[in-house]
Amino acid sequence: MTIYSRIAGTGSYLPAKLLTNKDLEARVETSDEWIFSRTGIRQRHVAADNECASDLALSASRRALESAGVAAGDLSLIIVATTTPDMVFPSTACILQAKLGAKNCPAFDVQAVCSGFVYALATADQFMRSGQYQNILVVGAEVYSRILDWEDRSTCVLFGDGAGAVVLQRSEQPGILSSHLHADGSHAGILSVPGGVSGGKVSGRPLLQMEGNAVFKFAVRVLGEVAEEALAFNYLEKSSIDWLIPHQANIRIIQATAKKLGLPMDKVITTVDKHANTSAASVPLALDCAVRDGRIRGGQLVMLEGVGGGFTWGAVLVRM
Repeated sequence: MTIYSRIAGTGSYLPAKLLTNKDLEARVETSDEWIFSRTGIRQRHVAADNECASDLALSASRRALESAGVAAGDLSLIIVATTTPDMVFPSTACILQAKLGAKNCPAFDVQAVCSGFVYALATADQFMRSGQYQNILVVGAEVYSRILDWEDRSTCVLFGDGAGAVVLQRSEQPGILSSHLHADGSHAGILSVPGGVSGGKVSGRPLLQMEGNAVFKFAVRVLGEVAEEALAFNYLEKSSIDWLIPHQANIRIIQATAKKLGLPMDKVITTVDKHANTSAASVPLALDCAVRDGRIRGGQLVMLEGVGGGFTWGAVLVRM
């Protein structure tokens, strides 16, 4: 018997603190109109000083587990996608495992920046197909507020904090139809946080830097290409997509991607206006929002896409 995986539950969490574009006007030389017209962002959530990625992941995971009707003790694997781990090690996934009380199951992190959740979901699906796993928790969690230069108006206005999670369960029917992952490290300098730790001191500059125009052009191209790759692999037409959930980086990138695929914007899930760019958390956050408000229903075909620093990019085609 062929083993498949399906999304059995979703969950998300946003920190309580809200930072609007108006709030940012007092911090950097910018305006609500300037930010919104270029990005589609109105606000973002910022983690409290005592909140780490694992804390955000914990709240999102509990909601996903409740939605799936799965106890933490019944998890057979935990994968966390994050660019902003709690510490160098242990992994945020191991820290989350302890907080959930999910004893003995393996746990590890995936680092693919804004493609992280797509990479993690694809990885989880392959584990499930091995036949050794029953319930897998996949989380995207980020606290980007910790790696931003709050004096750089070209980057600090773009990002927010949050977490999203899904529970994958073994299924006899295909839920995840296919996944398609790519990377090109030759573009590493376009979007990066070029810092590290050496001898107990920070080396380099541990703050986000980005060439905005280059990122935009690259993202629009590869998001369109990988979506078409996924459809061709499954012998499906573009019109068969019920919902597109792209990485929530910039409304212009999202609109350009939808146009390339010939999809109207009313078939695209967008949360960038409320959440800003939450990196690995953006796709599962948007997915959970659309599941809970009733737009996404069982049986529908959903395309999940991500592109991020590395560059990494990918797509997962899901039958809900």
